[in-house]
Amino acid sequence: MASPVGAPGHDTIEFSDPASRPQPLEKQPSSGSSGPEVGAEVKGAPFPVERQYGIDEEKQSERVGSLQARSSSERERGLFGDMLHRHWKKLAQLVVFMVFTAWWIYGLVFYRHTDGKGWLIPTLIYIAILLRLFFFYVPSRLVLRPLRFVWVHTVVRVYDIIPAKLHQPTAAVGTLAVFLVGSFVPDETGDNTRASRAVSIFGFVVLLATLTATSRNWRLIPWHTVIGGMLTQFIIAVFVLRTQAGYDIFKFISDMARALLGFAGEGLAFLTDPDFVNTPWFFTGVIPAIIFFIALVQMLYYVGFLQWFIGKFAVFFFWSLRVSGAEAIVAAATPFIGQGESAMLIRPFLDHLTMAEIHQIMTCGFATIAGSVLVAYIGMGLNPQALVSSCIMSIPATLAVSKMRYPETETPITAGKVEVPKHDDDEHTVNALHAFTNGSWLGLKIGATIVACLLTVIAFVGLINGLLGWWGGYWGLSDPNPTLSLELILGYILYPVAWLLGVPNADLRPVGELIGRKIIINEFAAFQSLVSEPRYMAMAARSKLIATYACCGFGNIGSLGIQIGVLSQISPRRSGDVVKVSVSALFCGILCTLTSASIAGMLFVEGME
Repeated sequence: MASPVGAPGHDTIEFSDPASRPQPLEKQPSSGSSGPEVGAEVKGAPFPVERQYGIDEEKQSERVGSLQARSSSERERGLFGDMLHRHWKKLAQLVVFMVFTAWWIYGLVFYRHTDGKGWLIPTLIYIAILLRLFFFYVPSRLVLRPLRFVWVHTVVRVYDIIPAKLHQPTAAVGTLAVFLVGSFVPDETGDNTRASRAVSIFGFVVLLATLTATSRNWRLIPWHTVIGGMLTQFIIAVFVLRTQAGYDIFKFISDMARALLGFAGEGLAFLTDPDFVNTPWFFTGVIPAIIFFIALVQMLYYVGFLQWFIGKFAVFFFWSLRVSGAEAIVAAATPFIGQGESAMLIRPFLDHLTMAEIHQIMTCGFATIAGSVLVAYIGMGLNPQALVSSCIMSIPATLAVSKMRYPETETPITAGKVEVPKHDDDEHTVNALHAFTNGSWLGLKIGATIVACLLTVIAFVGLINGLLGWWGGYWGLSDPNPTLSLELILGYILYPVAWLLGVPNADLRPVGELIGRKIIINEFAAFQSLVSEPRYMAMAARSKLIATYACCGFGNIGSLGIQIGVLSQISPRRSGDVVKVSVSALFCGILCTLTSASIAGMLFVEGME
């Protein structure tokens, strides 16, 4: 007999209505005995068993727990289809592994010594794919724990041995030693003398001293961030400019970026004419690439790749340089997606940023160029390795320079975490194609903004130069003598700056004029002069490389208005704070590009142009 409800050792269920109390079931007869059939009423039970307990024998076999609990679609698939449905991810990963293994081996056998292919880039791509597949099945902590053990018992122990008061001085001396060894060990060639490298080092020190002297509060400067940022900036430059592997990697990146220009040209050729694509106009050479790249970025952001990629970059700078999560994300993203778009990544946090964080975000925008225009500048014939490496070097440089000029005095809400929040507009995007089309519209608006700013700023500069030329004509500053202009004035003002960067004496004024043109107009005007005007094309290779680094950034008056407008639109309540720190951020952005230029002067070797 079944135990009655409420028997000892069982949970008791109280019923408010005695009539609703279920009646106990009698023990079912064995298979050899005759008993009530299914559907028949059990003795003493008011209802049939299936009605009382909601059992339907015909459907019970298809319920969970039955030996035949499979849907009709699963029964139709069969054994192979069922395995494919359950393990399709593993099969896809196996196919990816086999395909890329075959590709890598084939490339090593047939293209190892072929120009344009080689073995390094395919090997790095293959290793990255293997690691990704490996960590699908092996937790990353199993790999990181041994590394952490080695780190704690080697570097950390040495760090702990040094007295706390000597930590920063020791790090500063070590960084200086790295700078000196990296600069003076290589042999002298042509203009690349040790004396010129020493001038570049002296100029670097002067720039840091200027930032310290003009700091908002020099006592609060986080020297860990400054020393780590400058050391990282120098190591990136050494890797790109002095090692074959670094040169090949960044050459590959720059070649891929240059290929994007060709894809944008295909769309332009369809809309106009194939011959029109080769027209050397800014409107046809730069704007289509910007529109296409922004559309691509929006699609990559929607599928999550961009957040993942930027997050990996941000984590490194977050932990190594001890900055807030918001600062690390924007610094890592700006070289890839631009000064306005990078701020969109932390849009939910903008209303709560500290003043130092706002200053940092704006400095990032002024200190580098975006990937959308990078491809266009590479297409103009500028040194691709210099442009790409300058963008990467700007990440630690902006973190160091901004913290010197505007140290943190508050507690950021993103301190201690790196998180790329989801954008509100993503909720209205239905798929990747929708994101791509929305990006096309956004790219068109940004392209139109750039065209409008260029037109008005260049026209205004032309007006000022016209007035200066008319006034200077009374002083003899006209043809055949140099005409009085903003470029001429800044060329002389920035004459000592060009010398501090290590520029040869014969090219001091031209390089100063290029830097002045970049500040007054924009970097495109400076780059256009560098590759098209004879007096700049005739400069020494060392001067051209330093000028390329010095002009590789959005630090100009036009971008000042763009950043104020973009950030004020994203966070209207912080528009006043944005305006307060904007000029200081522009100054820091310009100094960031100058620090990269001075490092290029330390590491220059013949053959770089």
